[in-house]
Amino acid sequence: MLLPAKAEVARQLRRYRAWERVMLAAPNDRTVRTTFEDSGYTLCVLMGKRCAREAADAAERYLRTNHITYLQEQQVTCLQEKTERPRPATAVRRRPPTAERRYPAGR
Repeated sequence: MLLPAKAEVARQLRRYRAWERVMLAAPNDRTVRTTFEDSGYTLCVLMGKRCAREAADAAERYLRTNHITYLQEQQVTCLQEKTERPRPATAVRRRPPTAERRYPAGR
Protein backbone atom coordinates (compact mmCIF):
# COMPACT_ATOMS: atom_id res chain seq x y z
CA MET A 1 0.00 0.00 0.00
CA LEU A 2 1.30 3.41 -0.92
CA LEU A 3 1.29 5.96 1.84
CA PRO A 4 1.30 9.72 1.33
CA ALA A 5 4.16 11.89 2.50
CA LYS A 6 3.71 12.91 6.11
CA ALA A 7 4.46 16.54 5.26
CA GLU A 8 1.59 16.58 2.75
CA VAL A 9 -0.79 14.89 5.18
CA ALA A 10 0.12 17.44 7.86
CA ARG A 11 -0.40 20.31 5.43
CA GLN A 12 -3.80 19.06 4.29
CA LEU A 13 -4.90 18.32 7.85
CA ARG A 14 -3.96 21.87 8.93
CA ARG A 15 -5.88 23.24 5.94
CA TYR A 16 -8.94 21.11 6.78
CA ARG A 17 -8.91 22.16 10.45
CA ALA A 18 -8.48 25.84 9.55
CA TRP A 19 -11.41 25.79 7.14
CA GLU A 20 -13.45 23.83 9.68
CA ARG A 21 -13.01 26.67 12.19
CA VAL A 22 -13.90 29.28 9.57
CA MET A 23 -16.96 27.28 8.49
CA LEU A 24 -18.17 26.97 12.08
CA ALA A 25 -17.81 30.74 12.46
CA ALA A 26 -19.71 31.50 9.22
CA PRO A 27 -21.90 28.47 8.35
CA ASN A 28 -24.09 30.40 5.88
CA ASP A 29 -21.21 31.55 3.68
CA ARG A 30 -21.29 29.35 0.57
CA THR A 31 -17.71 30.11 -0.44
CA VAL A 32 -16.43 29.06 2.97
CA ARG A 33 -18.56 25.90 2.95
CA THR A 34 -17.39 24.96 -0.55
CA THR A 35 -13.74 25.44 0.36
CA PHE A 36 -14.22 23.45 3.57
CA GLU A 37 -15.85 20.58 1.65
CA ASP A 38 -13.05 20.68 -0.93
CA SER A 39 -10.42 20.43 1.78
CA GLY A 40 -12.31 17.50 3.32
CA TYR A 41 -12.51 15.76 -0.05
CA THR A 42 -8.77 16.21 -0.59
CA LEU A 43 -8.08 14.69 2.82
CA CYS A 44 -10.42 11.78 2.01
CA VAL A 45 -8.58 11.02 -1.22
CA LEU A 46 -5.21 11.35 0.48
CA MET A 47 -6.12 9.00 3.34
CA GLY A 48 -8.35 6.61 1.39
CA LYS A 49 -11.46 7.25 3.47
CA ARG A 50 -15.06 8.02 2.51
CA CYS A 51 -15.86 10.51 5.24
CA ALA A 52 -13.93 13.70 6.04
CA ARG A 53 -14.07 13.05 9.79
CA GLU A 54 -12.68 9.54 9.31
CA ALA A 55 -9.98 10.97 7.03
CA ALA A 56 -9.02 13.57 9.63
CA ASP A 57 -8.85 10.91 12.35
CA ALA A 58 -6.78 8.66 10.08
CA ALA A 59 -4.46 11.55 9.25
CA GLU A 60 -3.91 12.29 12.94
CA ARG A 61 -3.18 8.61 13.65
CA TYR A 62 -0.84 8.47 10.67
CA LEU A 63 1.09 11.53 11.80
CA ARG A 64 1.64 10.31 15.34
CA THR A 65 2.77 6.78 14.38
CA ASN A 66 5.35 5.30 12.06
CA HIS A 67 4.44 3.69 8.73
CA ILE A 68 4.49 0.09 9.97
CA THR A 69 2.33 0.76 13.03
CA TYR A 70 -0.18 2.70 10.91
CA LEU A 71 -0.45 -0.14 8.38
CA GLN A 72 -0.94 -2.69 11.15
CA GLU A 73 -3.71 -0.55 12.67
CA GLN A 74 -5.35 -0.24 9.26
CA GLN A 75 -5.32 -4.01 8.79
CA VAL A 76 -6.92 -4.59 12.20
CA THR A 77 -9.56 -1.93 11.51
CA CYS A 78 -10.27 -3.40 8.09
CA LEU A 79 -10.72 -6.89 9.52
CA GLN A 80 -13.04 -5.58 12.23
CA GLU A 81 -15.18 -3.76 9.66
CA LYS A 82 -15.49 -6.88 7.55
CA THR A 83 -16.70 -8.98 10.47
CA GLU A 84 -19.11 -6.30 11.75
CA ARG A 85 -20.88 -5.59 8.46
CA PRO A 86 -24.44 -6.81 8.30
CA ARG A 87 -25.09 -9.49 5.75
CA PRO A 88 -27.45 -8.68 2.94
CA ALA A 89 -30.96 -10.04 3.32
CA THR A 90 -32.10 -12.85 1.07
CA ALA A 91 -33.71 -11.88 -2.19
CA VAL A 92 -37.20 -10.49 -1.78
CA ARG A 93 -39.83 -12.17 -3.89
CA ARG A 94 -41.90 -9.80 -5.90
CA ARG A 95 -45.52 -10.31 -6.74
CA PRO A 96 -46.19 -11.55 -10.22
CA PRO A 97 -47.39 -8.77 -12.52
CA THR A 98 -51.14 -8.56 -12.86
CA ALA A 99 -52.93 -7.97 -16.13
CA GLU A 100 -54.97 -5.12 -14.70
CA ARG A 101 -53.40 -2.16 -12.97
CA ARG A 102 -55.40 -0.44 -10.33
CA TYR A 103 -55.25 3.29 -9.84
CA PRO A 104 -57.19 4.37 -6.77
CA ALA A 105 -57.41 7.97 -7.94
CA GLY A 106 -59.26 6.97 -11.12
CA ARG A 107 -62.27 5.37 -9.46
